[in-house]
Amino acid sequence: MTSRLLRTAVATALALGALGLTQSARATPSDGVQTVRVPDGDPHDRSLAPRTTEPFSLIGITWDDPDAVLDGTVQVRTRSRGSGAWTAWRPLDTEGRTPETGPDRDRAGVRGSTQPLWTGPSDGVQVRVTGSRLPEGLRVELVDPEAASDAVHTEAVEPDVAGPAAGPLSAQRPTVTSRSAWGADESLVKDPPTLTGDTKAMFVHHTAGTNDYTCSQSASIVRGVFLYHVQSNGWNDIGYHFLVDKCGTVFEGRAGGIDKPVLGAHTYGFNTATSSVSVLGDYSTAATNPAVRESVAKVAAWKLGLYGIDPTGSVVLTSGADNGKYKLGQKVTFHRISGHRDGYPTECPGQNLYDDLPEIRTLAANAANAATTAVPAAEPPGGPLDVDEGMIEGVIEGVRAR
Repeated sequence: MTSRLLRTAVATALALGALGLTQSARATPSDGVQTVRVPDGDPHDRSLAPRTTEPFSLIGITWDDPDAVLDGTVQVRTRSRGSGAWTAWRPLDTEGRTPETGPDRDRAGVRGSTQPLWTGPSDGVQVRVTGSRLPEGLRVELVDPEAASDAVHTEAVEPDVAGPAAGPLSAQRPTVTSRSAWGADESLVKDPPTLTGDTKAMFVHHTAGTNDYTCSQSASIVRGVFLYHVQSNGWNDIGYHFLVDKCGTVFEGRAGGIDKPVLGAHTYGFNTATSSVSVLGDYSTAATNPAVRESVAKVAAWKLGLYGIDPTGSVVLTSGADNGKYKLGQKVTFHRISGHRDGYPTECPGQNLYDDLPEIRTLAANAANAATTAVPAAEPPGGPLDVDEGMIEGVIEGVRAR
């Protein structure tokens, strides 16, 4: 009997191997990230056969050398946990870069990486990577934002009760969903934030990936990006200062104080003395909406207004790295509200969102001008963000359900 069971087990294993459905990847239970090594071989063409994995909802690829650039393409397929169906091949954005300075660069274990892709609940993966210069140590990162520690999750949303910032071009602070509300595991952030001096400009990004998410999933997406940046990239914290979903909800990003000039990890060569806001979704393929544009404008107007900066103005910044677009030490003139592609050779924040930046600058100026003439109110100001209170409650319900 034992012999027959053994033969059956071996036959089953061989059959699964022939189908490419190999043993599940393993994750450390507390960190929410499982990894699968992509087999070495052809320096121009590597792949991972389809396999069953532990549950995940976000995927990316990392490699050993944080300064190496993946000059090629990365495509992934994932299997839905609900339907069992495999997706079509989807590309990953290979333009992720390790910051040029600060603790995110100097930490042990920092890795090069693609941008992550939100997949929704999944339990299978297949990968193929091609290019002229494939870096060593390719690794698939599968992030389950629902598997991280529950200890830090609360039901609080930071209220908008602060008046306008001091200064001639101040603006009302927008409602912001705090790190505790979206579930940041602060035990993973090992180093204190680095302050860089006045914030001189705001870079606008998108997370790329998919637009097929509900706003009740937004907190999970932000949590997934956080885990990917910290556990997979090896950074100290999430790279962005603020994130905005397609319903206009604003999320606190990097720790250290949203009113402080915290060094981020968002625009390689220009992280110092700048802030960032990233919109969840791919705005190369989708158009933005008024809620997104209003929220990005309000964040930028308030953050720049802390320093009395006109959001429609310009500023000269000095490149901190040879980043493929500018040389180290080169002085560059930027709009105070610029797109990621203005500072780095990338498609980010997508053509549609990039084309919206002139309108966003105007909206930001309007927000700043309105705040200088309005009497500070005890209640949150009216506008598109207040319309979405039910959606914000949905986000919190999602966190509570975890």
